[in-house]
Amino acid sequence: MEFGTVSQTPGLRDLLKGRPGPAGKMDGRQSSQSLGVQSPDNSSRSSFSSVRENDSDLVQAFTSTKVSSYARHSEEAVEDQPSPPTEMSTTVTQFLPPVTQPQSRLHGCWLPAVAADGFKGWKQIDVKGKIASKSYGDLQALRVVWSPPATPPSRPKDSGRAAPGQAPIERLPLELLDPIIDLLVLDVPPNGLSARNVDLMSLLLTSKTLHTATLNALYRNITIPHSRIFRKFLTHVLANKELGTIVRRIDFSHFNPMTLFSTASERATTRNLTPESLLQCLELTPYLREFLAQEYIDDEMNVDVLRKLFFGLERLEAIDFCGCSSTKFRESFEAVIKMDWPDRLLLSRVSLHRCITLPASVFETLLPRMENLTHLDVTGTRITDEALQSIPHTARITHLNLSKCKLLSADVVIDFLANHPAVKSLVYLNLAEDARSHQLFDEADVSRLLPILPPTLRSLSLTGSVMESSHIDLLRPLTKHLEELALGRRLKIRDIHRLFVPDEPDTDAMDTDENPAESWVPHTLKYLDLSDYTAAELQLSELFSSTCSITSWHSAPLEVLEVPDTLYGLLSKSRTVQQSGWSVTEFGSRAWLVRQQSRDRQPGDGPRDSGLRGWKMGASFWGMRKVPVAVTEVGGMYGSYMFKRKL
Repeated sequence: MEFGTVSQTPGLRDLLKGRPGPAGKMDGRQSSQSLGVQSPDNSSRSSFSSVRENDSDLVQAFTSTKVSSYARHSEEAVEDQPSPPTEMSTTVTQFLPPVTQPQSRLHGCWLPAVAADGFKGWKQIDVKGKIASKSYGDLQALRVVWSPPATPPSRPKDSGRAAPGQAPIERLPLELLDPIIDLLVLDVPPNGLSARNVDLMSLLLTSKTLHTATLNALYRNITIPHSRIFRKFLTHVLANKELGTIVRRIDFSHFNPMTLFSTASERATTRNLTPESLLQCLELTPYLREFLAQEYIDDEMNVDVLRKLFFGLERLEAIDFCGCSSTKFRESFEAVIKMDWPDRLLLSRVSLHRCITLPASVFETLLPRMENLTHLDVTGTRITDEALQSIPHTARITHLNLSKCKLLSADVVIDFLANHPAVKSLVYLNLAEDARSHQLFDEADVSRLLPILPPTLRSLSLTGSVMESSHIDLLRPLTKHLEELALGRRLKIRDIHRLFVPDEPDTDAMDTDENPAESWVPHTLKYLDLSDYTAAELQLSELFSSTCSITSWHSAPLEVLEVPDTLYGLLSKSRTVQQSGWSVTEFGSRAWLVRQQSRDRQPGDGPRDSGLRGWKMGASFWGMRKVPVAVTEVGGMYGSYMFKRKL
C-alpha cells in the first residue's frame, strides 16, 4: 500500500487511529486487521502490543517520532523483521502455594510469567541492544512493574561549595565569630513582651559550629525585662546546667514589674522573681562577672543573695545597685556587713548610685577591700571622708562620681584628688552638687582644684560650685583635652565666651610682638553644661548675639549646650535659635541646645560625630550623670538616671 493511496482513502486516517469511520464504530484492532497489519497476537515481537508500535511503513512514520530519541544516538534503524523466538516468548505461569499450607494445591495462586524468576520485565527487553518497548500497562494493572533503578538526577558539582562544617565562616576562630554574631543580638526589644533575638533562633539551626557560637551569644549576657523572662531563663538553666556556665552578665536595668502585673499582690502571687529564685539563679551561674540591679528588685536582694554576690562568686567584677533604697535592702546590707569579710574583694566596678539609705559603715567596709577598683559611683550616698581615703593605693580609678555626697568635705576631696595614687588616670569625674541644698566648693576651693586635675580627664562636672572669672584661665588648659564640662555658678556670658576664642591683644603692652592668637590651641569640648544658671543669668539675648562665640561657628566642635529645663518652652518658640543653627530638645527634666548639621557640609567632611566613646561604655549621648559599670546599650532605669533626671 502506498502513502498516496492511504492519504486519499476516505476515513482511512480515522480507521488507523481507531476512530469510527463512515461505516460505523471500529476499534484499533479491527482497523489494523482490515489493513493487513500484523496483530500483536500473530507477531513474534511480543514487546509491541499496539498498532502504533508496529514496524509497518505507515506506522513507522508515526513510531519514528516516538523513538526518534534513539535514532539520534545511532544511524541504525530498528529491524522490521520478526525477532527469533526466545525462552520468554511463550507464556509461562507459576503456582505459589500458601505459606501456611505449603502442600495444598487448592489454596494458592497462579502468577503469569512476569513473576517467574529471572524475568527482567518488559521494559528491559531490547532489540539489538536498544530498549524499544515502553508499554507496561498490563504489568501496572497487576501492580508488578519492573523499571530501571531510579537514579537521582546528577547535580553538577560546585567546585566552590565547601564540605559540611568547612564553610569559611565556620572556620573562623571564636574570637572573630563571636563579635559577628553579637551584631544580631537584641538585648532590649521595642517592648518588653515582643519576641526578640529571632535571628539568633534561626542561626541555631544552621550548623553545629554556628549553634555553639550562637549559644554563647544568647546566654553570655542575659537581660531581664520582666519576671516571666526570668522564670523562663531559670527553667532552661535548670534543665541544662551547662548553659549556666556561659552566663557572664545578668542585667535587670530594663526590668519593669508593671509590664505584666499592675499591682504588687499580683506580682507576689506569681512568684516568678523571689529571693529564693534569684539565689538559685546565682548558684547556677558560677562564672558570672557582671550583676546589674536596680530599685525595682531591691526587696528581692535579701541577706543570702547579697552574701552570694560578695562572697560566693569568685569571678564577679561589676555590681550595680542603682536606686536600691528600700528598708528590706538596707536591713539586708546591714546584716551582711556584720559578717566576717575577706581581706580583699575582686570587684573592680561598683555603683551604689542613689542608695541613699545605706549607712556609712557599708562604705567603710567595702572600699578598703577593693584593691582593683576602677569605677566607683556613690552619688547621693552617705560616704564619709574616712571611707574615701581608705581606698587602696593599688586601685586605678578611671570613673569617679562623688556628686551630692553631703558628708564629704572639700579639703579631703581635693587632697584625695591631688595625692592619692589611685586617681592619677581619671577619665570621668563628677563633683556636682545641688546648690539649693548643699555646696561643696567655694571660689577658693575651685582655685585649688582645677590645677591638680590630670590630663587624662575627658569629663568634668563642677555644677553647684561657686566660680569667678579668674577660673577661666585655669579652665582653658583643661578644655584642650576635656570633651564634657559642666560649669558652676556666677560666671557671666562674656567669661564663658573666653573659653572658645583667644583674648584680644593688649595694645597697651610693652611687647607688641606678642599675639595671643598665634599661640592659641583650639579646644576639644563637645558638651557644655549651663544648667546651673537661670534665664536671667544666661542673658539669652547676649548668648545668641553676633559677638558671642558660644553659639557661633567659633565654638566648634561644640555640639551640645545644656540649659535649665525651664527654658525649653521659651527656646523652642524662638526663631533666633533656629536661625543661629541650633535646635532645642528635651528629655524628662533636662533640656539641650543641639547644633544643627551645616547645610554647606561637604561629602569629604565625613559623617557627623556619633558621640560614642570608649570611656562612655556604650552611651552615645553627652552629659551622663551615672557611671556605667558594663559596656552595653543605655536604656531602662539606667538611662533614666543617666540622661533624664535632675541631680
